[in-house]
Amino acid sequence: MKTIKNWQLSQQQDNHIQLVCDGKHVMHLFVLEENIIRVWLTKNNEIQMPSTWSIAPNQDVPFSGRDRFDCEGFSLPDFSCQMQEDTLVIQTSCLRLSVHQPLYLNWESKDEATGQWQPLLCDRKTSAYQLGVSSHQVAHFVNREKDVRYYGLGEKAGELNRCGRRFEMRNLDAMGYSAKTTDPLYKHIPFYITRTPAGQSFGLFYDNLASCWFDLGNEKDNYHAQFSGYRAEDGELDYYFIYGPTIASVTEQYTHMTGGTAFGPKWSLGYSGSTMRYTDADNAQEQLEGFIDHCRDYQIPCDSFQLSSGYTSIGDKRYVFNWNYDKVPDPEGMSAHFHKAHMQLAANIKPCLLNDHPMYQQVKEQGLFIQDSESDEPEQSMFWDAFGSHLDFTNPATVSWWQQQVTQQLLEKGIDSTWNDNNEFEIWDSGARCYGFGKSLPIGLIRPLLPLLMMRSSYEAQQQFNPKLRPYLISRSGCPGMNRYVQTWSGDNLTHWESLRYNIKMGLGMSLSGLYNIGHDVGGFAGDKPDPELFARWVQNGVMHPRFTIHSWNDDGTVNEPWMYPEVTPIIRRAIELRYRLAPYFYNLLWRAHRYDEPMIRPTFYNYEFDEHTFAENDDFLLGSSLLVASVVEPNQRQRSVYLPADADGWYDFYTGQWYSGGQSISVAAPLETLPLLARAGSVIAQSPESHRFASELENRRVLAVFPHQGCGQSQSEIFDDDGQSFAYQDGDFLELHIDMQSSLDKIELTIKTTGQFKPAYQSIELMLPAGEHRPVYINQSLYHVDDAIALSSLQQELN
Repeated sequence: MKTIKNWQLSQQQDNHIQLVCDGKHVMHLFVLEENIIRVWLTKNNEIQMPSTWSIAPNQDVPFSGRDRFDCEGFSLPDFSCQMQEDTLVIQTSCLRLSVHQPLYLNWESKDEATGQWQPLLCDRKTSAYQLGVSSHQVAHFVNREKDVRYYGLGEKAGELNRCGRRFEMRNLDAMGYSAKTTDPLYKHIPFYITRTPAGQSFGLFYDNLASCWFDLGNEKDNYHAQFSGYRAEDGELDYYFIYGPTIASVTEQYTHMTGGTAFGPKWSLGYSGSTMRYTDADNAQEQLEGFIDHCRDYQIPCDSFQLSSGYTSIGDKRYVFNWNYDKVPDPEGMSAHFHKAHMQLAANIKPCLLNDHPMYQQVKEQGLFIQDSESDEPEQSMFWDAFGSHLDFTNPATVSWWQQQVTQQLLEKGIDSTWNDNNEFEIWDSGARCYGFGKSLPIGLIRPLLPLLMMRSSYEAQQQFNPKLRPYLISRSGCPGMNRYVQTWSGDNLTHWESLRYNIKMGLGMSLSGLYNIGHDVGGFAGDKPDPELFARWVQNGVMHPRFTIHSWNDDGTVNEPWMYPEVTPIIRRAIELRYRLAPYFYNLLWRAHRYDEPMIRPTFYNYEFDEHTFAENDDFLLGSSLLVASVVEPNQRQRSVYLPADADGWYDFYTGQWYSGGQSISVAAPLETLPLLARAGSVIAQSPESHRFASELENRRVLAVFPHQGCGQSQSEIFDDDGQSFAYQDGDFLELHIDMQSSLDKIELTIKTTGQFKPAYQSIELMLPAGEHRPVYINQSLYHVDDAIALSSLQQELN
């Protein structure tokens, strides 16, 4: 590695500035937004990766990638660019970048109150930028302030604040990992947020798919000031600086920049059953269909089931797109049986064909595999205790073959969605060659791209098969941009109280990194089965995440099922029923994630960054902006201390209606039967009290739980609804309630307006107020009586 030292201003064309460094390298600076500037350093003015698949601020990228010089989707604002002695100064309305000699960059933001510039970030003045001499390695180092906080990096173990640790991005199958210590894991998300001691926040996103390392204060070197660093073993040194000033604005801008969040069908938010044991059984179809009977017998609501890969087995191995008709003699009949019970099916698929796969030779002859680095043979890697070859999704012919298989082997047999699994592309030959859309590329340069293209191939197959329905997919591995296609989860966790606690933090880190539709294997995947108390607490926590799936591969052959322990089955049922009661709220959160780039779950500091106490490491999180979830993550705990963020309007106990002022710690009862849950005063939470499906056509009652201000206050809420499955909302076939709440000492006034043309199954809306609330309620200036129901038709006629 060699340090890049000197530079000269070469040219400026529109929002693109070029500097020649050390007479041969080029640094490209792009002013993309008032608060986003991109820095791209090309070695010897050569571009290794001319395309990106992560940047999609306007619409999805071409399958073969987006040209790195393409700035479409950004506003490209006016800015000034001046040489001041030997320093180049680039300035927008809120961000100032100074390029110094020898090469280092200094970033400042404008204080809105004083108009003064204040420091944000400065590169390490000693050897900030490094490029490999005989390799394609790259590195970037920045100064690190005392008491700085780091968040993000996607799916990472340990505390939410990443400061003081070192992380590796290298997708691998980490079955049975420790949620507290294991690194690396499944996903490649090279993005993190810095919050300075002065309270400013900004993000750095490195648009590079090669394996890399982030040192966020673990390493020390006597020859440099305190620093943090990024190193990649290959690829481009291409990063985006995103100024907040808040953590929330950084996250939402980064998420928008990478393509936003897929708006899946409503049923994808319901309970999804799964276990490896059913499909591994000799009578798999009988056991799978028996799950439906058990749900009915135990009165457990359920919207879908995920078929683990055992349905493809020959012996003890897995063969993608191969139905084992001894285990599942009638796939079409099985699908119909699930559909009759209003349950959808997702089938597990894998991107590697074992050497004895029935279709291996055919696929090899068509050249659809990633190739060995030194021969004309397909690469060979260990996969599920045998050797096989990975499919090359940078080859359009592979994509066509894959989509044909998804259609014929799954969709035409009644399978509703794809579960894209084991897609880390853990290929041992780092030089194995991918087709690269016509330009051969080594797997080491683009490894995380393969799962992204795999899930996109599946997405498009589902979209083409039924273009009227919004696709739903699941993927374990991936990179920035996967948020455009799939729901994801934190992989094969270990059954332990520690996993319950640290999976919460892992999920929050993913949410701060643009992966909003997430969850965890409830009950634990690997190791011993959970004991009754751990299982109950895990379900209570799991129902408050966007993805709620009980999944397992227990070492003793048992299955994590809602009814596995009769003594806690009523507790499990109660928790799942709470989720279904909150179905409209969850769906509204998914809509807001899709429409406004807001995370569905978030740390408490996301909404209360001004409250320093919210930055203390804790086990709480916000579900949307209205619910504070205080999961119990320790055995034998029956009281729970909760810090209530300093919301000016305070918080209500969700169950009792007891009001508390914000900015204090309280102790709440946490019997095994109850998940501690608080609602923000001033919020309106849509509920469906009789719902047993996440299905619009079955929702006959709609209740608005109103949590008014204790004294005087004003707040707004928006609640979205549609048919839950089609794209008709894009043509106005939706219903959105716009609610303005005005609270005073003697009354509560709600002004409700509607937009959209959707006619839901429920014909009226009921209100629910906290116990002890006696102020009269007025809706659109008319007095509301407790037993009244507000006719939707009157709202739509009056104010639409």
